[in-house]
Amino acid sequence: MNRYLLLLILPGLACAQSGYTAEKAVDHGVEVIHLADAGHGLQLSIVPSVGNRAYELKVHEKNLLYSLDPAALVQAGSKGLNGIPFLAPWANRMAGAGFWADGKRYTFNPEVGSVHLDPNGIAIHGMLTASPHWEVTELNADANSAHVTSRFRFWKYPELMENWPFAQEYEMTYRLAGGVLEVSTTIRNLSTQPMPVAIGFHPYFQIPGVPRAEASAHIAARLHVETNPQLVATGATTPNSLPEQVSLKDHTLDDGFTDLVRGGDGRATFSVRAGDKEIDVIYGPKYQVAVVYAPPGKDYICFEPMTAITNGVNLAHDGKYSALQMLDPGATWRESFWVSSSGF
Repeated sequence: MNRYLLLLILPGLACAQSGYTAEKAVDHGVEVIHLADAGHGLQLSIVPSVGNRAYELKVHEKNLLYSLDPAALVQAGSKGLNGIPFLAPWANRMAGAGFWADGKRYTFNPEVGSVHLDPNGIAIHGMLTASPHWEVTELNADANSAHVTSRFRFWKYPELMENWPFAQEYEMTYRLAGGVLEVSTTIRNLSTQPMPVAIGFHPYFQIPGVPRAEASAHIAARLHVETNPQLVATGATTPNSLPEQVSLKDHTLDDGFTDLVRGGDGRATFSVRAGDKEIDVIYGPKYQVAVVYAPPGKDYICFEPMTAITNGVNLAHDGKYSALQMLDPGATWRESFWVSSSGF
């Protein structure tokens, strides 16, 4: 029997010695995946049929994600973001009703229904935030981790190719190991042209039982990305003037940052803290940009790992952004971000 098939048909998998488990289940009538790291009191739940979105990250039964239950996620679809949405093939805003790549102009076709517009009519958050087309290919727990890998064959769907005409596949792995969540993403360019890499994630974090006004944030970046009134990056940057710990009582944020402050391993750590409770979001080296979103009247904060600044694909064509990553035909791109916590 095929190894992947064997893993998928089993109702649950466990490694008793390590306390890692991985299983399929039904939550509010929706098929979900549950991963657990019992030794650290950590649980992760994912809805593959809603953009492969994680909706619970519990530490000792306290959910660190602002989200909905699976049935509400299915009903809301792409109308609202929460949990850990995947933004692809571009993250945040793409201005100008289309984009430039390889010296060619591509115009969005909103009639096919795959492009979502913000209140200013600007295409936002890509096309996959609530897609039902993810396929779970491996679900397993062993002595080292509990993990699930899912695949998205972008090239199969004409409504997607119409607005991003690059054949590609995504693979995403959620992994719990040693009390830490890793979210790993792989992109394979199956097209005959180099493809811009402009993806990101939009995780919504909360400190359970603590109002956001009592928390502070650490933003590990040297430069602030300047935007126009529609929150589209201009290509200009200015020094990040925020303090080491940013009071979330005194600040609301919807800001991009770059030139991230990294350790010797190339990773950059963003955090939200209240008392002894802390959530850290750790960016791998290929996530070059952070958007931090903490809007007024809400108790969540988003640390968004991004591969490029907002509208970076078009700004690169205009000569205003030099850090855009490109993926050659037949090549593979891979990167991770991690979430850890303490005090819960």
